[in-house]
Amino acid sequence: MSTARTSDFGTGPLSRASALIHTVLTVEALLLLAASPGLAGLLLLGPDPANLPLAALCLLPLGPALSAGLYALHHRGRDVTELHPARTYLRGWRLNAVPALKLWAPLLAWLTVIAFTLTHFPATGLPRWWALLLAVIGAGSLLWGAHALVLTSLFTFRARDTARLAAYFLWHGHATLSAASLLMLTAASTALLTEALPALLAAPLLLSLLHGSRAVIAETRKDFTA
Repeated sequence: MSTARTSDFGTGPLSRASALIHTVLTVEALLLLAASPGLAGLLLLGPDPANLPLAALCLLPLGPALSAGLYALHHRGRDVTELHPARTYLRGWRLNAVPALKLWAPLLAWLTVIAFTLTHFPATGLPRWWALLLAVIGAGSLLWGAHALVLTSLFTFRARDTARLAAYFLWHGHATLSAASLLMLTAASTALLTEALPALLAAPLLLSLLHGSRAVIAETRKDFTA
């Protein structure tokens, strides 16, 4: 009976829940640590639209940090006897830092151009419907970025291939709607509560993104990997 109890240890619902909570908290702490240089810089910047390029530079470390978080959450242990979230996070950062930056940096630059244009829109002399069009393009770019982040975190593709796949999966209804819901939730919580909330809930948000991207991950593994 002692052997049976030992083999069952760590496989029950309570153990799995404890493992998940431990992993999420560890990933959250490491993610904040990895992104801390840029997040600290953001705290020093004022809300002036002229600071948008500097804010984009401060957000550069966030891309690899998020990618490593997705990697660690995807490869997490399912019971308390097989937990190495810190080790897995660091492995994900080493593997994905450069690939993530190859997509994250251009995305940030593009979103900065859109945000700068919108904040200075009266000076452009363009019709008002252009502002709506730019906002839609910005939202689409964020959704593309969500798919690209998942793909570059879990698979080894060239940057251009990841970009193409992310664009392809924009039309993958359920996954894109799930990512859109997360973006809307993040935007609403930032506007209504505090700008720090998305950073403090980064790991749970990434876990939700993974859950909503299950079909994307499965299709990529089936159709686009050897």
